[in-house]
Amino acid sequence: MATPVPVQQIAEDIRRLQSKVSDLQGSVRLAKARDAVEDLQTTVNSTAQRIATLRTLGYVFEKDLENQAQAFVESWALLYPNLQSQINSQSTTLMNSLRPIEMQMPQLNVMAGNPAAARGLLGSIQSAVVMLEDKVLATEKTIEGMYDQFNNQVYQLTKHLNEIEYLATQLAEATFQLLPTESGIAAIKAVWCKTGKEQKGDPEGVLFLTDQRILFEQKEEIVTKKVLFVATEKQKVQQLQIECSVILVDKMETSKQGMMKNEDHIEIRFASGAPVEMVHFHIWQDNATWLQLINRAKSRGFDNGRAVAIDQTAVEKAKAAPVQCPNCGGTITEVVMRGMDRIKCEYCGFVIRL
Repeated sequence: MATPVPVQQIAEDIRRLQSKVSDLQGSVRLAKARDAVEDLQTTVNSTAQRIATLRTLGYVFEKDLENQAQAFVESWALLYPNLQSQINSQSTTLMNSLRPIEMQMPQLNVMAGNPAAARGLLGSIQSAVVMLEDKVLATEKTIEGMYDQFNNQVYQLTKHLNEIEYLATQLAEATFQLLPTESGIAAIKAVWCKTGKEQKGDPEGVLFLTDQRILFEQKEEIVTKKVLFVATEKQKVQQLQIECSVILVDKMETSKQGMMKNEDHIEIRFASGAPVEMVHFHIWQDNATWLQLINRAKSRGFDNGRAVAIDQTAVEKAKAAPVQCPNCGGTITEVVMRGMDRIKCEYCGFVIRL
C-alpha cells in the first residue's frame, strides 16, 4: 500500500478535524442534555394519565400510584428550572470556547498546500478540540448528575407501568375471563416446561397472576407445514392450559438455567385438591420477583393497597358456600373463590349455585 504524500495526509487530517468541529457545533449547545431533560419532562407529565388509563382497564392495586405520580410532578417543577438555567449557562460557555477554533479553521484550510507550515496549527487546533470534547462530556455528566436520582425513580415507575400495561393488554386478548371482583396483578411471557426441563415443543404463552389464581395461556404460532426446512404454513394456538387457586400453592423453587445460566425458571408445587401437582415455567422476568408476587397474593398482601375496595358481598358469599353436597352428602373439595356463582360436586356431578 502506497504511503500518502504529505499534502494528501494533511488534507485528510484537516478533513477529519473539520468533521469533529462540525460535531462540536452541535454538542456545545448541549443538545443531548436538552433532549434528555425534555424527554424526562414528557414522561413525568404523562404518568398520571397512564395510571388513570390503567384504572379504567381494571388495575385496582397500588393505591399510592397516583400520589407517586403527583409527587414526581411537584419535584420536577422545582428541578426543571434549575436544569434549564444550568444548561443555558454551560452551553454559552462552551460555545464561547468553540469560537477560537472556528476562527482558526479557515486559516488552516489556506495552509493545507504547505504541510510544514500547516502541521503546527493543525496540532494546536486538534489539542483544543480534544480538550473541548472532554469539557462537553464533563458538563453533560454534571448536568445528568443534577437529576440522576430523580430520573432513576421515574424510570422504575415507568418500567412498572409498562409491565402493568402488558398485563392489561394480555388480559384483553385472553381466551378466558376473570371472575367478578378478581383482579390481575402481573403477566409475563413464559414457556411451560412440561417435564420440568425446557424442551422443543413446550407450550409458549403468558403466565398470569391474579389476586385469586395462577393461570397459563398458551399463545403462539405453530408451524404446520415446511418446505425445504422453511416454514410455509403456521397456525395460531391460544388456549388456557393451567388455572389454579393461588391459595393452593404449597412450595416454590427458583433456578437459573440455560448454557449461560441466564434463564429464569420457577417451579410451583400445589397442595392436594389442585388440578395439577406441579408446574415449571421458564419466565422472561426475574424469578425472585415472581416468587414474591405469588407469596404476596397467597397471603392476601395486595388487598390493603387496593384503590378499589373488595366487594364484601362477594366475600361473604364465598365464605357461606356449602362444605357438603346437598345431593349426595360428599365433601366439597373445590376451592371456592370470590366471584364464583356455582361449584360442582366431584362425586355426583351436582351443580350447586351460590
